[in-house]
Amino acid sequence: MISARQQEIIDATIMLINSKGIQGFTIKNISKIVGVSEPAIYRHFQSKTAILVTLLDLLKENSSKIYGGEINLEGSVISNIERIFESHFATFAKMPSLSSVVFSEELFRNDKSLTGKISEVIDFNNKIFLSYVVEGQKRGELRDDVDASHIVTMLMGSLRLFVKKWQFSEFNFDLVSNGKLLTSSLIQLISKK
Repeated sequence: MISARQQEIIDATIMLINSKGIQGFTIKNISKIVGVSEPAIYRHFQSKTAILVTLLDLLKENSSKIYGGEINLEGSVISNIERIFESHFATFAKMPSLSSVVFSEELFRNDKSLTGKISEVIDFNNKIFLSYVVEGQKRGELRDDVDASHIVTMLMGSLRLFVKKWQFSEFNFDLVSNGKLLTSSLIQLISKK
């Protein structure tokens, strides 16, 4: 569990990366936003990398909450997929600058600990989503003439591209309502009829 000050530092980091890119992500800039000295930041995090690692851990924790751990066997797999997409779109709509961090590979590319951490988050999401798709194929809800891992790639890739388009449009459309339309189209593509 992180402290309120650590959360403030994480929020400042997200805001900085969104507005100034990775170049603006400095301890000096964070300290200005948070309103503390630079050494005070280091009392909460050892380094900028430690801040990003904590941020990625929080993203993984958030993903775990969105996915709900296990498939809701009482509901349809399709309704679970819709819920996951809606939750992701709602999360980004609530905090648009988060998309700048989540989908910024340049942040993680040159640091093995960060690359490993982002791979961990992606693998976690992929594994859970794959279990949904495989279950949907077993139940006859989803197409089984397409490899389950390919369906997962299409779903996750579509989500990512849609959020990036929203980000590049400077958040110029309603992500949640337009996201529902995208989700509906994706469900049509993967549903077995």
